[in-house]
Amino acid sequence: MLFHRALRREFMNTGAVVFAVLLMITVTTQLIRMLGWAAQGVIPPDGVLILLGLAALRYLPILLALTVFIAVLTSLTRSYRDSEMVVWFVSGRSLLSWMRPVLLFSLPFVLTIALLSLVLSPWAVRKADVYRHQMENRDDVSIISPGVFKESKHADRVFFVERLTPDLSMVANVFVHSRQNDRAGVMVASRGYAETRENGDRFLVLLNGRRYEGEPGSAEYRVTEFERYAVRIETREAKKYIPSLSAAPTEDLLRDPTASNQAELTWRLGIPISALILSLMAVPMSFVNPRAGRSLNLIVAMLLYMVYSNLLSVFQSWVAQERIPAWLGWTGVHAAMLALLAWLFWRRLAVAPLWRRRRA
Repeated sequence: MLFHRALRREFMNTGAVVFAVLLMITVTTQLIRMLGWAAQGVIPPDGVLILLGLAALRYLPILLALTVFIAVLTSLTRSYRDSEMVVWFVSGRSLLSWMRPVLLFSLPFVLTIALLSLVLSPWAVRKADVYRHQMENRDDVSIISPGVFKESKHADRVFFVERLTPDLSMVANVFVHSRQNDRAGVMVASRGYAETRENGDRFLVLLNGRRYEGEPGSAEYRVTEFERYAVRIETREAKKYIPSLSAAPTEDLLRDPTASNQAELTWRLGIPISALILSLMAVPMSFVNPRAGRSLNLIVAMLLYMVYSNLLSVFQSWVAQERIPAWLGWTGVHAAMLALLAWLFWRRLAVAPLWRRRRA
């Protein structure tokens, strides 16, 4: 049918633009955050793209839910502004006729959001947490990269290597700046490699080099040449990895229905349900009153989305604190929004006969 095809095509075109903008904003903010971690040495530079991709998977359900809402709202708002709605109403279409094309457009997205929220997003959070945990427990040798100055975990040493040998077993042209016994020391060596003793201690072994020891600005410097010099790498006590609740698989939450697990399920199930309700709510909210301004409905819609999202977070917290039962956390907010949806349709449909009567 021409009516359905035209609406779905416009929904898809608008949704593609909205999703691209939202994704670009999210990726940019996450990239700035992770570049800061890389500059501080928390993560290696080559790990930025990995964490960025995992962060994008984590936020995809929210981005898609917001995309569906904005796409339907802006498309129908444009139809009101361009008087296309008047043509459809005169042709015998009522406001309820928009529910079917909106559902046909939003249901595939809702199913995708459910898959992301219940399966892929927890997996992405879990992988990102494990990766960051591994990076935090690296020793000083592991963070060395050719051509880059690297500071040790305790900020008492600075390492630099010019290049790696072809077999990756040794480094060439090594520079180490350290401070021991309140005296600064610099070591340079032509080669070096990492060595692990039988007791588990790790050393950075330097070959054919010199050590300069003294205070900067002073002429009292001691120069020592060596054929082999071993620098002990202090290992940090590995922190125990405790997965966050948002990283737990959904089947584990269902298997152990504690208050905190039910609260997490409240949030994961709430995202696809809210996407469906908001897509339908965009139909009556798209009405444009010329006397009230052309963007007032968009502002109200964004406020409604923020209230909806915050209420989901509040109910999730209440379920975790056992202030309300789990069934109320799963249904309370959505029931209230469904009641608001019914009232908005009733209000718009109640105005329609008066509009037709004035036109006649």
